[in-house]
Parts: sequence; C-alpha cells; structure tokens
Amino acid sequence: MDWTSGALWGALLAIIVANILLSGDNAVVIAMAARSLKPEHQKKAIIWGSAAAIVLRVILTIVAVKLLTLPYLKIIGGILLFWIGYQLLTDNDDEADIKAHTSVGAAIRTILVADLVMSLDNVIAVAAAADKAPAEARLVLLIIGLAMSIPLIIAGSTLLIKVMDKYPIIITGGAALLGFLAGSMMVSDPLVVHWFEANVPNAEALAGALGAVLLVVFAKWMSKRQATA
Repeated sequence: MDWTSGALWGALLAIIVANILLSGDNAVVIAMAARSLKPEHQKKAIIWGSAAAIVLRVILTIVAVKLLTLPYLKIIGGILLFWIGYQLLTDNDDEADIKAHTSVGAAIRTILVADLVMSLDNVIAVAAAADKAPAEARLVLLIIGLAMSIPLIIAGSTLLIKVMDKYPIIITGGAALLGFLAGSMMVSDPLVVHWFEANVPNAEALAGALGAVLLVVFAKWMSKRQATA
C-alpha cells in the first residue's frame, strides 16, 4: 500500500468529509439518548456509543450494497426508527437519573440501533468514496477515515445536549427528524420503491413529512395520557 499515492489520500479525505456531512442526524440521536443522564455519565455514553457506532458503520459499509438490495430491510428499519423516536420523546428524566449506570447501557444500545438503521443510506456515499482508492487499501482507509470523524461527532453531540437543555423544543425537532427519516426510508425499500416512484410524486419527502408529524403527535398524545393516568 503506497501512502504517497494522491488517490489514496484523496479517498481518505473523501471518506472523512462524507461521514461528517452525513452524521448530523446521528449526532442528534446521540444527544437525545444521553440528555437525561448525569453529566459524567453523558460523556461516557457519548464516547462509547459513538465509538461502537463507528465500528458498526465500518462493518455495514463493507456489505452496504448487498444489504440495501434486500426487501423489507428498510421497512423494518423505519419501524425501528419510529420506536426509537417515540421512546426518546417520552423518556422520563427522573427514572433515568435514578438508575444512571443502567441508563448508560440503555443509551449506548439506543445509539447503536439508531446509527445502524440510519446508516443504511449514509454508508453508500462512504463506500463510494472508498472506491476511489486502490482495492487493497479500502478497508484500512474506511477504518481510519471513520475513526477520525469520531471526535467531531462527539463534539456535535455534546453541544446539542447543552442546547437541548436550554431549548427543549429541539428535542421535539430531533424526534421529528427520526420520524422523517423513518417515513422516507420505508417508501424507498426495494419492495415498494418502484410503485411509489410510479404513483406518488416526491414520495420520500411526503412520507418523511407524514412520519415526522405522526411520530410527534402520537408521542405527545401518549405522554399526556400517561400523565393523566
């Protein structure tokens, strides 16, 4: 592997840039999953959750093309995102503080599942960037490029937690983002994508908007119902 190759360094730069640009929604999920923890536990959940998510993303990138051609996968992923968004929006802060050590593990699991689901589309861009490099260097470049983006994702997540504490409405916006991603993901599944393309103009945008509204409305309604009970 020739580290003096311009193509190799260009591919590494492309991987880093692609991952940073596509990780905004992941930072939102990380911040929302860790927001209810004590400050010292927030840092632990963010660091370990982000690192583990990057490892998963490397693995997923390697098999991304095959995964995205499987029917039902995006539909299942969309349902998982809806569930994650619902849980994050209806989370009880007091319960999270009572069992912080358990909540750290729960936060990390939430981060992993959400990152795995949301990365189904994102890793295609990263895989395409890696394709510019020599075949023998691609795996190494993927690991290095994605690992180098961890500090930026952690910094973004930490900043979002502080902003969420000051402006709670952002939490609702984050859940709406998950609903949008879930709705658009489901209609792009290989099983149904051709029908939607032929019959529903701008299907992904419409399904995403509907998913965002449904998730927020349902979660708010359930929160009020639980509070009343």
